[in-house]
Amino acid sequence: MNPEIEVGIALNDDFLVPDPARRRTLLARMEEVGLNHLTVGDHISFHGGAGFDGFVAATAALVASERLNVLMGVYLAGLRHPMATARQIATLSQLAPGRLTLGVGVAGEDRREVTNMGVDPASRGRRMDETLGLLRRLATGDVIDHDGEFFQLDGASILPAPETRVPIVIGGGGDVAVRRTVEYGDGWLGMWCSARRYAATHQQIVEGFEQSDRTGPSFAGLNIWVGLGEDADRARAALGDAMSSLYNLPPEKFQHISAAGTPDDVAEFIAPYVEGGARTITLIPISDSADEAVELSGQVRDRLRSLAPVS
Repeated sequence: MNPEIEVGIALNDDFLVPDPARRRTLLARMEEVGLNHLTVGDHISFHGGAGFDGFVAATAALVASERLNVLMGVYLAGLRHPMATARQIATLSQLAPGRLTLGVGVAGEDRREVTNMGVDPASRGRRMDETLGLLRRLATGDVIDHDGEFFQLDGASILPAPETRVPIVIGGGGDVAVRRTVEYGDGWLGMWCSARRYAATHQQIVEGFEQSDRTGPSFAGLNIWVGLGEDADRARAALGDAMSSLYNLPPEKFQHISAAGTPDDVAEFIAPYVEGGARTITLIPISDSADEAVELSGQVRDRLRSLAPVS
């Protein structure tokens, strides 16, 4: 595990605008303040139709910046055919080799998003496992045959195979996420958990890799919503409004797993996650503007990187 802390942000709709110059300006400023990556999400039709395609968003970022990495966190791979996903990975690897990390999730916060894609919600986990196994095999460039519960492949291959393999990291929580990470992933991307829960899950994954004689994990990530501003109460209120609007839940549901206030306040909240093993941290910032969010997120990065690394 690389002990160095990497910090990035998710700009969401502020990034996906029909203005290439604006995108380049935001990404350039992210580089200037020292941020390491942009995280993009993925939803097909979330809570009434919201969302954007993760691979399209990742491509827009990778071609607009020559330095920033992109973390897809998370792509709903279980709602797509693995051959199509493998082709997207290979194509994007040609454009920006070594700069993409693919986080995957099973979906489910909006049941209709799953059923409207023709997927039985009860089968999401098994479908994801089969998908992940196929993605790892297809990444080799080998010709494969497969007769599974959900997918049948006959002499399938994806060429050219990525010269630098795209890491696959697993989103979610609990024992299932641990098992899936150990079996199929390069690491875990945590969200919606306390620092204590994060540390416990990370330790389970480390032990699982050791027991399976696997090298790694090479990735330990955390996505966390934050309200950034000089007035902590105002930042908390804005954060609660934004999260409630997206997830259709009251702000109190998120208070113990999100941070608000100045960069010092936010870094202090995240520090126990770092102590628990988190190394790739994505801030999902709510601020007065995207430009302010970038500036203040850079300051959070500086505070976090000053922490002594935990071996």
